[in-house]
Amino acid sequence: MPNKPATIKDIAQQLKVSISTVSRALRNASDVNPDTKAAVLALSAELGYQPNRLALSLRQKQTHTIGVIVPNLDYVLSMMVKGIDEVALEAGYTVMVCQSNESFGREIVNTSRLLESLVDGFIISVSSETKTFEHIRKIHDRKIPIVLFDRLIPNFEVPGVRLDNEEGGFIATEHLIEQGYKRIAILAGPKNLGISNSRMEGYLSALKKHKIKRDNDLIMHCDFNQDYAYFATQELLSMKKRPDAIFTISDRMAIGAMLAIKKKNLRMPEDIGLVGFNNEPALSLVTPEISSVEQPSFELGKAAAKLFIEKLHNPESMDDVLEILKPKLFIRASSSRNLTKTSLTL
Repeated sequence: MPNKPATIKDIAQQLKVSISTVSRALRNASDVNPDTKAAVLALSAELGYQPNRLALSLRQKQTHTIGVIVPNLDYVLSMMVKGIDEVALEAGYTVMVCQSNESFGREIVNTSRLLESLVDGFIISVSSETKTFEHIRKIHDRKIPIVLFDRLIPNFEVPGVRLDNEEGGFIATEHLIEQGYKRIAILAGPKNLGISNSRMEGYLSALKKHKIKRDNDLIMHCDFNQDYAYFATQELLSMKKRPDAIFTISDRMAIGAMLAIKKKNLRMPEDIGLVGFNNEPALSLVTPEISSVEQPSFELGKAAAKLFIEKLHNPESMDDVLEILKPKLFIRASSSRNLTKTSLTL
């Protein structure tokens, strides 16, 4: 049997002093005799004594652990989590990550388990299924710090960090218009999801600016899923008057759309243009390379963690703080009819 970890009681028995004296010596209390303190420290090192971190954190009411809940760990969100972790590590915090897999039920379970783990607070990106937010409001009511990132909650005042999604939708659609495309479809996400609606608002704003009438037949709502996007694109391409360009609000959807376009033997960008959103590395590995709106995922994660740590140590209310990062369009062969370089940025 392995030896049991040394305890304060073991140290006290060997030195023939009280447990409270050992405890005060380990805390470097001023009322302990210097010789006794030195003996306690020497013996604790010899026995390999480690304090009970859970008990210590309970006394200090802080575990230096941040609970992070994300819809999934795809490329974009994993880069955000890396940004969170980098800032947290530098500040002396550990990150506990849970993914909801876009499930409202799992999001609630993850929230409860992280609370049981005594996290100091939460950095959350809500699932696409989440339509009611009482589980998060209850955390806020308990004065536990919360920062929302990427996907925010409407009419819920806590600090947040997000991309300017409307601007991203606008620059993607305007680029397609400037390339001469006239019937531009959009593969939007779930109707209840803020980022989906914001990216679609950008799409509609670009159409309005260029005096192109909205056509609801060209607006398709589907999950952030390659298969759903494939079938939605097939439906678009089977229309009597099919679209001549498609803007998808995620790159996974763009890959699905590309497969459907190729199945139809249409050429990009000559017959149809395609732009995605997120600028994942895979888009430059397919033929033709797919244009996409980039969001600075790593920087977004870092901003969320910095905001959380500031809130944790700031007695002033920060609930009205919202940081908005700017998108950038990477233009590639899938959408540019006059492309002269492999990749351009706007």
